[in-house]
Amino acid sequence: MPHNAPGHSPTRPNLRDPRSAHRRAILGACLTLWLVVLPGTVWGKTAAKGPAVENRCGWFVNPSPGNAWLIDRDGEWTVAIQGGHQADGDWPPPRAEKEWVPAGGEGDPRGYGYSCACMKVKTDHAQMLITRIVSSQGKPLSQCRRDRKLSEPSD
Repeated sequence: MPHNAPGHSPTRPNLRDPRSAHRRAILGACLTLWLVVLPGTVWGKTAAKGPAVENRCGWFVNPSPGNAWLIDRDGEWTVAIQGGHQADGDWPPPRAEKEWVPAGGEGDPRGYGYSCACMKVKTDHAQMLITRIVSSQGKPLSQCRRDRKLSEPSD
């Protein structure tokens, strides 16, 4: 239908025009994709990222080879068990030698013991596991000793 034909309005589409029906079908398909499919894809990717990184501070205990825990306000988190679970990432180094309490008393040649540390980690709350250490930092022993919710480990 010509643009200057009687009954044709330049602001109102002719619904009988086959091109208009085709445009409506394409628009409908695009809207369906935009409103139904894309949000599910985006939300699915968000949910698949896994647990958020948490900052946890407390006593880092390494009493023997391959065994380590972080004891914080929420409880005892397993970092590693010899022959079993091992969190990905590096364990926290002590801030200084004087900030490391050796297991078995002064001068333990094996290097086992405990210190105070803060760690950015991913966890499995149900099993109280640290699954990944994103970063870790040794802290002064006094920081953990001042925290009334923490009890210093015993040998």
